[in-house]
Amino acid sequence: MMTLILFGFFFVLVILNVPIGVSLGLAASIGLIYADFPLSVIPGIMYSGTGKFALLAIPFFIMAGVIMDHASISKRLIDFAQALVGHRKGGLIFVVVMVACFFAAISGSGPATVAAIGPILIPAMSEVGYGKAMPSALVSAAGAIGIIIPPSIAFVVYASITDVSVGKLFSAGIIPGILVGMAYYYGAVWDTRHDTIALRPKMNTAQRLTAFKDAVWGLLTPVIILGGIYAGIFIPTEAAGVAVVYGLFVGMFIYKEIKIKDLKDIFIDSAISSATVMLIVAAAAVYAWILTTSSVAKELSEGMLGISTNPYVLLFIINIIFLIAGCFLDANSAFFILLPIIVPVLKAIHCDLIHAGVFLTVNMAIGQITPPVGVNLYVGCNIGHVSVTDICKRISPYLISGIIALFIITYIPIISLFIPNLGGK
Repeated sequence: MMTLILFGFFFVLVILNVPIGVSLGLAASIGLIYADFPLSVIPGIMYSGTGKFALLAIPFFIMAGVIMDHASISKRLIDFAQALVGHRKGGLIFVVVMVACFFAAISGSGPATVAAIGPILIPAMSEVGYGKAMPSALVSAAGAIGIIIPPSIAFVVYASITDVSVGKLFSAGIIPGILVGMAYYYGAVWDTRHDTIALRPKMNTAQRLTAFKDAVWGLLTPVIILGGIYAGIFIPTEAAGVAVVYGLFVGMFIYKEIKIKDLKDIFIDSAISSATVMLIVAAAAVYAWILTTSSVAKELSEGMLGISTNPYVLLFIINIIFLIAGCFLDANSAFFILLPIIVPVLKAIHCDLIHAGVFLTVNMAIGQITPPVGVNLYVGCNIGHVSVTDICKRISPYLISGIIALFIITYIPIISLFIPNLGGK
């Protein structure tokens, strides 16, 4: 009965278009009442769920992404990428994927990546013959790499739930993120194989050097953030603070795009985005607590293990569950709801939790471009001025290529664990 209450009420509320954070909180509250727990436990659980040092990285990385956007770093990265390969057939497709990977290493968010690169790249692709729907679909898909390539907000949340190293998760996400980007690139090339595209003029060496000099401060951002973490100079949470300071320095004193008067808008935008994420985290913490305390998670875990003991079969089932969840939930909510059920199964089949964190996050990245919720799709629609129907018609190559990449990452753990293993235990 408790299972029906927790999952039934939650999905009814989601279908009724109630915000995810509110849906989680209401479903958890109903579960608490049914289990005769006092509602007074909610504030304490919410506080303990959000009062983790690792989660402090979330508002800082969000602010860093907002600052980089205001500093026009995305435009400079795009100009540099176009100078390198924009003249080639499929060059603009490569530009989208490459810039998405770079900006992902700044923002840690899928929708933020789409919002940053879409206004420039979607019109640019439309001008040379790609239309509007295809560029919008490609940018939406490439933006999903934002939660795979570090720093990733989804990784921070996963680490806070499973108590694994955020730094190792960050390093584990690099190669899989590039692999997913390559999958989207080849998916787009295949999708546009019959299109007639006007090629851009080739840039000379001087023009490329100029573009590089203009973009170098943006290119250094992920180097400073990730290099500092891997070198042991600072931990991920401290790296998020460094990213904010660096972004402000570059935006105010190097590019001079950010003025004192802009700081108010930056802080407000960052606070709103951070509050939205943390509300979901707090409500999800209550939901996960009642899920675990009422033994629902244990029963469902045992039920999954009763289906099969074959690790390959169970990993396939887990991926299907998360792919379906990604159609309705963001990564943070899905992790809080499903990890209490899935982690015991992963431990039972001796699956490395760092590796699991990567392929589960890839699942949620695919969910960002999967109807009906697919948040990246709606951002892409707004920027590209296309209907949801049109963008959904062009998203299938990226869903297929993304799922292929997902199963390669799932069943070949070394793809995720190669870089973390370089640092030893």
